[in-house]
Amino acid sequence: MTAPQERAATDPIREENLMNAEPTTADRTAADAPRVDGRGPGDLREVRITRGWLDHAEGSCLIEFGRTRVLCAASFTEGVPRWKKGSGSGWVTAEYAMLPRATNSRSMRESVKGRIGGRTHEISRLIGRSLRAVVDLEALGENTIQIDCDVLQADGGTRTAAITGAYVALVDAIQWGKRHTSVPAAATVLKDSVAAVSVGIVDGRPLLDLEYREDVAADTDMNVVMTGAGGFVEVQGTAEGEPFSHEELTALLGLASDGCRDLIQKQLAAFQN
Repeated sequence: MTAPQERAATDPIREENLMNAEPTTADRTAADAPRVDGRGPGDLREVRITRGWLDHAEGSCLIEFGRTRVLCAASFTEGVPRWKKGSGSGWVTAEYAMLPRATNSRSMRESVKGRIGGRTHEISRLIGRSLRAVVDLEALGENTIQIDCDVLQADGGTRTAAITGAYVALVDAIQWGKRHTSVPAAATVLKDSVAAVSVGIVDGRPLLDLEYREDVAADTDMNVVMTGAGGFVEVQGTAEGEPFSHEELTALLGLASDGCRDLIQKQLAAFQN
């Protein structure tokens, strides 16, 4: 290699110019290309929230993120677990499960297996933590609210849909408690709202609210739980393929912030119905 050729290959000024160059038309086209379901990179799937889906639960809703459907039911019970008795504060907890045909092929019920799987246990705990982050347990008094989240159909994002729907059911259960004098009418039980959404990097692009086909192809998969005030409750992120950069992490969190903000607006709209 001649000296001029060697300089051209390692010229730091040229490399910096290349790094700072404006994206080409081809780059922009790839970044903005429709996803497998026709959405843009920062678009949520169609979200539907139907409150009062069950007749007997103190709070309930069916939440749909596209083809993912989760039924959330809140049960209000006077009293608390033994370890909280006499504390003057309440408890909020959750359980998560999937119907056998929520997925493409039938899965065995965990009750038949005789044990709860690690994934199910992890998601149940995540939902409970997310809800407790926005509840003043002392204002709730010595009462327990149990949220059951059952996945009717899974197409990616079941845990984030469950958290978003569980909050709606929780609000209605608290209002039930106030109407039935179990909770003082003037008590401010809720400190904020909470919602969750998935983000990921698929084919080098940061995407919001992954459906199943995108989820299985993602190099990075992340679930983000946020409050209405914009605080982070939980960030679960994993590089399934290539490691992700600081810039990609920033982009993913930005998408998640926008997505959670939109989901909280949809929760508010559901309360108007």
